[in-house]
Amino acid sequence: MAGHSKWANIKHKKAATDAKRGKIFTRLIKEITVAAKLGGGDISSNPRLRLAVDKAYDNNMPKDNVERAIKRGTGDMEGVNYEEIRYEGYGINGAAVMVDCLTDNRVRTVADVRHAFTKYGGNLGTDGSVSFLFRHCGQLIFSPETIEEKLFDVALESGAEDVVSQEDGSFEVITSPQDFEAVKSALEKAGMKPEFAEVTMRPENETVFSGEDAVRMQKLLDALENLDDVQAVYTTAVIED
Repeated sequence: MAGHSKWANIKHKKAATDAKRGKIFTRLIKEITVAAKLGGGDISSNPRLRLAVDKAYDNNMPKDNVERAIKRGTGDMEGVNYEEIRYEGYGINGAAVMVDCLTDNRVRTVADVRHAFTKYGGNLGTDGSVSFLFRHCGQLIFSPETIEEKLFDVALESGAEDVVSQEDGSFEVITSPQDFEAVKSALEKAGMKPEFAEVTMRPENETVFSGEDAVRMQKLLDALENLDDVQAVYTTAVIED
């Protein structure tokens, strides 16, 4: 199945992530703590925790930091009690935006999120106002150099729901959230390491932004990303370079 070009956007996202290494550590520690609190500290029986720990190690987080975060989540060490909140809204030209947060102060967080939307030309919506435009799934992106036939065979045999060929030659593997780890593991064992892999909220349809609208939309997304309580930002907007 053919689809949108994602390669440039993924590379841009990775570069932005690398530039915010300290903030990434803070977000991952929060996620590990909450995952351990909700599902226990054993990664073999807690898929959410295993995913968070894998991502932490992929970002070169020290093992001690990971273990302390797990202990805070399980109550073996004192820590902050975080609450999960999702905000939904609209950006430039009505592009859908979802913002996932982990916070110890709901009043502060909603004020910060609303301020970012308002300042940069968006609007904070109500619960459910845009969530139907996204699909909760596993997403793995592979470079254009990947051997197509091998990728298709291994991905589908290991439980992937779809493999999408992009306009720029890259490939997108889509899985259910439950099958994400199994598919990722099978592909890596076959020698195919994804450039980007996570359980995400994937937009069902996308709108390409260019020119001044792209600049304005990127400012809104950056403002939301930079908030301390924000874990992830999802949007139907595709920003062209």
